[in-house]
Amino acid sequence: MKSFRKELMLEISSRRGFVNITTDVENCLRESGINEGLLLCNAMHITASVFINDDESGLHQDYERWLEQLAPHEPLNLYRHNNTGEDNGDAHLKRTVMGREVVVAVTNGRLDFGPWEQIFYGEFDGRRKKRVLVKVIGE
Repeated sequence: MKSFRKELMLEISSRRGFVNITTDVENCLRESGINEGLLLCNAMHITASVFINDDESGLHQDYERWLEQLAPHEPLNLYRHNNTGEDNGDAHLKRTVMGREVVVAVTNGRLDFGPWEQIFYGEFDGRRKKRVLVKVIGE
């Protein structure tokens, strides 16, 4: 069995945003040379997410609105976490809802997706560099 590991660096210029990283992840899979196995992709920060869904702008706007209703950024005093001097209590909750990672089967050297599935990076406290781990295990 082979193992491959690579980190992707992302920097979102705004506080929140969604980025389609499918092509970057597929490039990692090709680089790994693994044809059959599993691919793990996870955000390596507690205020960011990796998830799978459709690449449709209306859906992304729906996520933004829904997440802001669930955990609004303001008022900042809504979150005890912000008493530490931070202003990102909402980002931690949004990450929990959207998830830390995805695992995708690899078959014949390709990600085994269903229709319309893409991999996204979700940022909830941006404006600095963050890492996404891609780990592929198989043969």
